[in-house]
Amino acid sequence: MAAPREIDQEQGFVEVADRCWVARYEFLDVNVGVVAGDRGLLVVDTHASEAEARKVVEQVRRLGAGEVVAVVNTHEHFDHCFGNVVFQESYDELQLIAHEAAVIGLPATGRRLQEEARADTTDPRHAEIAATRIVVPDQTFSSAKAIDLGDRLVELVHPGRGHTAGDAVVRVPEADVLFAGDLVEESAQRCPGWSGGVPGFGRDSYPLEWQATMDLLLSMLRDSAVVIPGHGLPVDRAFVSAQGDSIGIVADTIRHLAGQGIPLADALTSAQWPYPVEELVHAVSRGYEHLPRSARSLPLL
Repeated sequence: MAAPREIDQEQGFVEVADRCWVARYEFLDVNVGVVAGDRGLLVVDTHASEAEARKVVEQVRRLGAGEVVAVVNTHEHFDHCFGNVVFQESYDELQLIAHEAAVIGLPATGRRLQEEARADTTDPRHAEIAATRIVVPDQTFSSAKAIDLGDRLVELVHPGRGHTAGDAVVRVPEADVLFAGDLVEESAQRCPGWSGGVPGFGRDSYPLEWQATMDLLLSMLRDSAVVIPGHGLPVDRAFVSAQGDSIGIVADTIRHLAGQGIPLADALTSAQWPYPVEELVHAVSRGYEHLPRSARSLPLL
């Protein structure tokens, strides 16, 4: 597997391919992308609060590559879309785009997260998250959408459900770059010491569908592609393939355990998993929830 390209969290935007930049931010190790065309810039994700997004806008302007004409949220989670309001107020006639399921889910997801952030005083940035004005994208797509940046087209694709119901990837074909959002995870920040990152199996994930989504994503990638995960360093196609295989093992293990009549309460301790068990609590509960009743041999506790 090729080594990920190094991007320091203090560097600001780094060009990873022709007029495609990524900035890796220390808070939550989240990535923000920029794609330039002669009509302007498309920004991929807007960070986790108004305060953080103002830093992003300042760094985008320092690029001197043009005005932002479109913003894409890769999904509904706060760390990828709570900066929307700052971009909306900073640029005229901005297109703000997300998958239709993300737009439906964002209001409730955002409010719940803000309540949690308000109650957690361990980091002063949590108060900034709680105070952020949530702006829901006003343009949606179902399967795919093309963004015309003048001399290049950028493709927005919903390859299926995985990290959330509304995951979107942003593909720049002639630059061989794909911004994958949290369908791909490289960062070890959430799970220190675990090389290669752990996929975000959250309370709104789809662990039984995620591998099929990764397979479609792989079909969009050449061996030379640069893939920007939602968190962490850029990776290559081989990394995406390996992570998809591990996600598939999680799904197959859930199906096997349920088929053997192992109750949900015992599932995490009844198998070998490709990731730390503490990172799979929601994966297993969601997987059991999504299994057809015919796949369950005994009542699930």
